[in-house]
Amino acid sequence: MASAIPLQGHTIVCGLELLGIRIVEQLHAFDEPVAVVLYAHEPRVEAVLEGWDIPYLVRGASGAQALREAGIESADAVVCTDPADVVNLETALLARRLRADVRVVVRIANVVVRDAMVADNGPGAVLAVADLAAPSVVEDCLQRTTHHLDVAGVDLTVAIDAIDHDGTLRSLYGDLGPIAVVRGVDNPYAAAPTPCPPRDTPVAAGDWAALIGTSSELAAHGLGGTTAPEERRARRRNPLVRLRLAASDLREDIDPNFFRALGVMTVLVVTSMFLLRYTYSRPGMSFLDALYFSAETIATVGYGDFSFLGQPPMLRFYAIFLMVCGVTNTAILVAFVSEMLVSRRLTQSAGRRSARMMSGHVLLVGLGEVGIRVAADLIAQGHSVVAIELDRQHRNLPAAEKLGVAVVFGDGTQRETLLAAGLTRASAVAILTSNEMANIEVGLVVKELLGERWDDGLHHPSVPVVLRVFDLPLGRVVAARFGFRNVRSTVELAAPWFISAALGLRVLGTFSVWEESFMVGAVTIEPGGGLDGIAMRDLSPATRVVAIAHAETGQLERNPRRHSRFHSGDVAYVIGPYAELISVLRLGRK
Repeated sequence: MASAIPLQGHTIVCGLELLGIRIVEQLHAFDEPVAVVLYAHEPRVEAVLEGWDIPYLVRGASGAQALREAGIESADAVVCTDPADVVNLETALLARRLRADVRVVVRIANVVVRDAMVADNGPGAVLAVADLAAPSVVEDCLQRTTHHLDVAGVDLTVAIDAIDHDGTLRSLYGDLGPIAVVRGVDNPYAAAPTPCPPRDTPVAAGDWAALIGTSSELAAHGLGGTTAPEERRARRRNPLVRLRLAASDLREDIDPNFFRALGVMTVLVVTSMFLLRYTYSRPGMSFLDALYFSAETIATVGYGDFSFLGQPPMLRFYAIFLMVCGVTNTAILVAFVSEMLVSRRLTQSAGRRSARMMSGHVLLVGLGEVGIRVAADLIAQGHSVVAIELDRQHRNLPAAEKLGVAVVFGDGTQRETLLAAGLTRASAVAILTSNEMANIEVGLVVKELLGERWDDGLHHPSVPVVLRVFDLPLGRVVAARFGFRNVRSTVELAAPWFISAALGLRVLGTFSVWEESFMVGAVTIEPGGGLDGIAMRDLSPATRVVAIAHAETGQLERNPRRHSRFHSGDVAYVIGPYAELISVLRLGRK
């Protein structure tokens, strides 16, 4: 143990994989007291904790005893971040039993267990990393420039606008709330935005602004238009193209020897047709008669309209040969067709055939917890999805089938697999496997195959490619070196929710404006706290208060002015970068 356990007001973090380490690191950066419970000796993690001077202990046989030793009686929150649901469930239930009033923030992926935990109604939160990360991935895939938020029952939208003449944000946009501004660049992704600037901030033509308001307020300024889900659906290919692709799929599914047998049958029929046309006598035959009689002979059926009786001996010997060869070849063809119909290859290639029929779809690589959640969100919004999955027994395959996801089995690092999944016709690609190096490799192969359609911010139309990483510093290096624009760390996306819930901030949502992440939260003004009685102008300039629910009057004040004051019991709805919202929360606790 690096140092003594804090006496009170600290956060206990249980289980320290990547998410847990990030939570501890940020709490430490905010000067929040932390204690850590490890489930096993991890020398590297312990060295990091000792370097930060954070106390820790290794859990023994009794989880309850470990929580007691970590100071649960005086702690403000217990955060459970282990990847295993059962471990987190045990720790959360023990913490709740030891102290009913402690905030318990627990990571649970299983939907049924999560719903049961939420119904417990104790303070804290039950969170799933996939649910927290998926919305950002979906936004990147759809290249959205608008974000919809529900704030205190009011539907608000964040929209982006290219400023075309000089002025101030107030003169150009009235009461719309500025969320971010980027100055003087053609590509707003190429510069760092200024978060939540004052309304009187001067701007010039060529700048970019992100603003928040209701749909009617945005519409008054020509902003906030959206595309109907029906119009966003993947465009359908014309019937001739679908027929050609179906023929191509049939050629891939059938044994190549089928086509050899079919060729032999064709030669037999054509040869017989010409032979009968010119050698059959009494009466003579037309080409149609010859084709008809050849088919009769091969099928060994006869209707008495033609026969070989009375024909030259050589022609009768040929008839015997034709019947034997025809029956044999027909049996072979039937066998191949039967094999195709009952073969397991037909089932396994169903996803490939579906993918060949699709265009404008979103291609997902990996059907893990994040992948299946992203697929569900995309399909709910009217988009077609094709997924590449290596594991033919993956636990999420039934869910994918129920959603209507076309699954192509194979290695996503292989060009053939990506092409079979319709990469060249996809509208977006999300690489979401749990293997960081595999994701980078897939991303590089995708970049090569897309060519000029690669999303570098310069070419249009381009295909956005979302790359999942776990270590954000690595992601930034990869993005800078290889030109990835949408690198998302599930750890970085999820950690703010866990920390905010542990510190008492009610998180309403998150969204990204260009490369800056913003959080929407509700802060209750505590009696005698640092926010009680202060004016909005005294808050951090990088935060925007979009509404105040006044406890005394019961009224909701939209777009409060800088002189508006907070009072005990009020609820402030705040938007800003995650770190700024934590600063506001900490101020309110003083």
